[in-house]
Amino acid sequence: MSRAMSAFSAAVFAVSAFGLTPTNAAAATPIPALDHVFMIVMENHSYPEIIGSGAAPYVNSLLTQSSVAANYVAVAHPSLPNYLALSGGSTFNINSDCTTCWISAANLGDSLESAGKSWKGYMESMPSACFVGDSYPYAQKHDPFIYYNNIRTNTSRCQSHVVPYTQLATDLKSTSTTPSFGWITPNMCNDMHDCSVAQGDVWLEQQVTSILSSPAFKTQRSLLAITWDEDDGSASNQVPTLLLGSGVKTNYASTTGYNHYSLMRTIESA
Repeated sequence: MSRAMSAFSAAVFAVSAFGLTPTNAAAATPIPALDHVFMIVMENHSYPEIIGSGAAPYVNSLLTQSSVAANYVAVAHPSLPNYLALSGGSTFNINSDCTTCWISAANLGDSLESAGKSWKGYMESMPSACFVGDSYPYAQKHDPFIYYNNIRTNTSRCQSHVVPYTQLATDLKSTSTTPSFGWITPNMCNDMHDCSVAQGDVWLEQQVTSILSSPAFKTQRSLLAITWDEDDGSASNQVPTLLLGSGVKTNYASTTGYNHYSLMRTIESA
């Protein structure tokens, strides 16, 4: 997979904990193993539209218990290329939100399975596991795994890995059922795409609280990343990205340059 940037560095994490890889691969620091990594992908807001905004009180309340990547950028416009970058290490020359632009390439699911790790993509409002197409407020363009041929066309693999978000509550009840990696896509309202920042902030409070209070996060080495796919369409494309977990340096903002490839590389390396 082509990635211009490496993972988040250990600078954003507590000593002897874990880290994320910067855009400069030479600055990468090995990341100790994690038991669980979760990622929530929100939509279409820039760093200053969220960080410091009165419309997002919950997200801003997390700043004292998280590390914030204050120089983190998305890699493209519109949405889909960013989701592919996060899940496949490339935009695959896709520059639209196409729905039949299938991809034959290695992806994050392959990397995790090769390393003996479990994973699931939890898609809010998805009608059924491995659903192909749009069913508002579920949008296929926000579910990157369905684009990979070796996932979508393998029915048993797809149905066991790309599931409705309602499955998450069941999986979080035990460390044994919590996957090594969990991707979370809110629906088109709760991700701040079609509805307000305030609506997405309320949704995050409910879901993040549930994740952080789960056995996996209370008893094992776990990391939660919250990022936005892209900003509001600007050239800078700077988006908020927060990292939370028992080993994360708290009340910290890193000015090191990161992007979606950095986050994917971190997940693969953890």
